[in-house]
Amino acid sequence: MQVPGNVFKRRILFSVAASLLGVAFALPLVWFIFAPFNARAELGLAIPEVFTLSNFMTVFENTFAMRALLNSLIQSFGGVVLIGAAATLAAYALSRSSIPGKGAVTYTLLLFSSVVSGSAAMVPIFLIISSAGLINTHIAVILVFAGGLLPTAMFILRDFIDAIPRSYEESAMVAGASPLQAFFDVALPVIRPGIVVVVVWAFVNIWGSFLIPFILLRSDSLMPASVAIYSFYSEAGTPIVTLLAAYSLIYSLPVIVLYLFVNWKFGFRFFGGIKS
Repeated sequence: MQVPGNVFKRRILFSVAASLLGVAFALPLVWFIFAPFNARAELGLAIPEVFTLSNFMTVFENTFAMRALLNSLIQSFGGVVLIGAAATLAAYALSRSSIPGKGAVTYTLLLFSSVVSGSAAMVPIFLIISSAGLINTHIAVILVFAGGLLPTAMFILRDFIDAIPRSYEESAMVAGASPLQAFFDVALPVIRPGIVVVVVWAFVNIWGSFLIPFILLRSDSLMPASVAIYSFYSEAGTPIVTLLAAYSLIYSLPVIVLYLFVNWKFGFRFFGGIKS
């Protein structure tokens, strides 16, 4: 079948436009990858003439920045564990209970967590954390992140749990399993992909957050990498591009590794479920 000339021209124009758009989006990424290995990372010099590791050596010698990466891991891991456990139990309870208005409760929590967020919520959050005596602690950051992300995590997991037929758990309980055993042995293995979705989503949100730890923490030894990255700016506020690029590449590695691990472990079965 022969393609008409005007249709062929439109396809060529579309392909050229898509290619140019892709190149425009790819150039910053190419610069981001190669800039840390460049002795002088300039905007007009994407691929360095001579590769060097001196930028990374300077970054590794910055104890404040290296400690901040560990702090980010502590805060992200603590928040992910708390959010994953609480959201799983709460979503299962909301899905399987017969409480009147449970849908309204879920949507209300989701609405308030979306509207009352960011800088608008920091004043009451700071007052609550201060009155609890948790200012300048990792626990404060973990609790605030868990409280902010928990409603959305519950909403995501409830969809996964609603897709499981109740007959699965009822069959287990008829066979002698307790409700707790039915949850851990029947429901939990099936909703594991949903929990992984929540874990990755929560980790990325906590790992890249700046405002909450910046306000709740006072000590340099507790600051995460999202705050410590500003140590690679001069006193005049000008970024030291080579060091900033090297640290940014290191800072992005945990998220990339987590994505690759999840993709390798679950692949395209992420949204797989059971048929009713």
